Amino acid sequence: MKATVLFVCVENSCRSQMAEGLTRFRAHDVLDPMSAGSRPSGQVDPSAVEVMGEIGYDLSPHFSKSLTVIPARRYDYVITMGCGDECPFIPADHHEDWDIPDPKGKSVDAFREVRRIIEGRVRDLAERIRRGQPR
Repeated sequence: MKATVLFVCVENSCRSQMAEGLTRFRAHDVLDPMSAGSRPSGQVDPSAVEVMGEIGYDLSPHFSKSLTVIPARRYDYVITMGCGDECPFIPADHHEDWDIPDPKGKSVDAFREVRRIIEGRVRDLAERIRRGQPR
């Protein structure tokens, strides 16, 4: 059975969307991802769509959603992307704050750097799960 993971940021338009996409793309064998925001913007940032397309993942079908519309449940992992007090507590077996810089309003290169950071963290999380620690 796959571990459930919820990625949370404020607007659910950049970081958490890229994390969900990268998880679907790189770790779909062990993780079942979702993403949401405490104050969703209503759209996925076009630069996030662009940089994810560069690696072969189409983020365009994704949409920005609120924490109020995701299933009310206990997740295996809740990962916040550095939203601090704006991310409410969500029940989970494991909580992590990845403290990823927000690329909103920055260059495409900034989005690429955020994608690189998130991809490394997703791979690390997937490897921990594959090795059976922690789950």
